[in-house]
Amino acid sequence: MTAEYVGVKKVRAWEEEKNGQPGYAVRYEDGYTSWSPKAVFERSYFRLDDHEGRSLHENDITRFFDTVEAIKMGEKTTVAKGTLINGFEMIEGSSCVDPANYNEELGTRICVGKMRDKVWMLLGFVLQWARSGIKPEERPEV
Repeated sequence: MTAEYVGVKKVRAWEEEKNGQPGYAVRYEDGYTSWSPKAVFERSYFRLDDHEGRSLHENDITRFFDTVEAIKMGEKTTVAKGTLINGFEMIEGSSCVDPANYNEELGTRICVGKMRDKVWMLLGFVLQWARSGIKPEERPEV
């Protein structure tokens, strides 16, 4: 019987041609090295900016956003939709107490800040999975 699996890997890679085709040489954590065509590799992996040895950087979060759209709803609410580069969409809202104080630009910045915090957490989750794998035998019943 077959089943579908999803996995996350952290790899080192460098651009390298093979038989005249652009691609990447890929080195896995265990030292295994392979080659992948450019389009396949770039669809599967997201390059992290390594600043001062940190795992994630603000620029990584910024680059993960594709688009942000915002609208005013009612008299004092901004609703924003962020679409990430993998197609995932997230919605956030921001409201003020007094409609006289409404500012769509400020409301949009607040919404985007909330989305950035979530993307940071989600990418942290993915990076932890890539570093540590999963340990199904140690998983408690929930």
